[in-house]
Amino acid sequence: MLLRLLILLLAFPAVAADGKTEFGGHTKLRVVGQSYPSDSIYNDLFASHSTNIQGDLRLNLEHRRGGWTFDSNYQLVALSGEPLLLPDDSRRLFDLTSVVDQGSESALLHRLDRLWVGYTTDKTVVRFGRQALSWGNGIFYAPMDLVNPFNPASVDTEYKAGDDMLYLQYLKDSGADVQGAYVVRRDIQSHDVEVDAATIAMKHHGFGGESEYDVLVARHYGDDVLGFGLSRSIGGAHWSSDFVVTDTDRDTVLQLSTNLSYSWMWAGRNMSGVVEYHFNGFGQHSGDYSPSSLLQNPDLFRRMGRGESFTLGRHYLAGSVIVELTPLWTITPLLLMNISDPSGLLQIATNYSLTDNITLLGSLNLPLGDNGSEFGGIESGLLDRYLSTGAGFYAQFAWYF
Repeated sequence: MLLRLLILLLAFPAVAADGKTEFGGHTKLRVVGQSYPSDSIYNDLFASHSTNIQGDLRLNLEHRRGGWTFDSNYQLVALSGEPLLLPDDSRRLFDLTSVVDQGSESALLHRLDRLWVGYTTDKTVVRFGRQALSWGNGIFYAPMDLVNPFNPASVDTEYKAGDDMLYLQYLKDSGADVQGAYVVRRDIQSHDVEVDAATIAMKHHGFGGESEYDVLVARHYGDDVLGFGLSRSIGGAHWSSDFVVTDTDRDTVLQLSTNLSYSWMWAGRNMSGVVEYHFNGFGQHSGDYSPSSLLQNPDLFRRMGRGESFTLGRHYLAGSVIVELTPLWTITPLLLMNISDPSGLLQIATNYSLTDNITLLGSLNLPLGDNGSEFGGIESGLLDRYLSTGAGFYAQFAWYF
């Protein structure tokens, strides 16, 4: 199926003489290094450190004619190192990922991360196919963002992973809008399309005085979800919050993210800072993160397995400052903290534009905390062995065309 789609995409510019066609993309080369303490179970698996190298070619094709739009993003990815983490379409409606070759420490694959067709009028948008969806006001932790949220520690957030869905939007004369999405998924075990594996959601975005608000109603993996978001300016700062209530088979769970962002000048440099508090009602009440304790919290376990939750505890504080050293170079220190442990992750990221189409992106990651804490390394279930990591780095070279 993927090969036939690729042939059609390659032939598309020749047959799409009418309308407007845009073609572009990028190549990225990234190196990720990670160290492991002597009492880490990862040290037993990978020795004191591991290095992963990934090359990514992305080709973006968009064609517009009248109100119609066709969009596709093709990726060719080469990976080397341990452990190998490959993209997986087993939950998605369409399998648009194909592994060309895979060894014990290397792999070559290609995939379509976007493939959708849409129709737009002055007031409506309809799109079907593989596309990305981002909802909510969270900066680091986004409980209203139900479909493929970013990890709070992600360095490259240029492209969010796509999912197969029907997306609808209606724009009102007031500027408010209503959005709807039906994300079709397969059951991970039977591989059949199941309603209980889908996300069916509707969100209304409106205005009230000087504030903006969102109301979310959703059915997500069989759970009923109700969300409310609010944002407004306070003085020279911007405040926003998301409140999400999820009704599962076991409990009714609250999640909250509230943040305050502010920009200023210091020593002739542009500065932008944000601080955010996050409450994760799915987190461990006891603060016990051992495997046996986590298995007794299936709601949290499932969400982490689906890649939509990244926290084990309940109370978190995050803060970052973007420092513009020059118009082409920024440094961003970020601190993510489990304030109950306490433990955290200190990340220092940098972004430098060499030219208009070449950028360098990097980060240094330092986990903080004792053994048994979330960021210091939780218990592995083996005596004196922890699921812990040491210092790590991320380096990426990107060329856009």
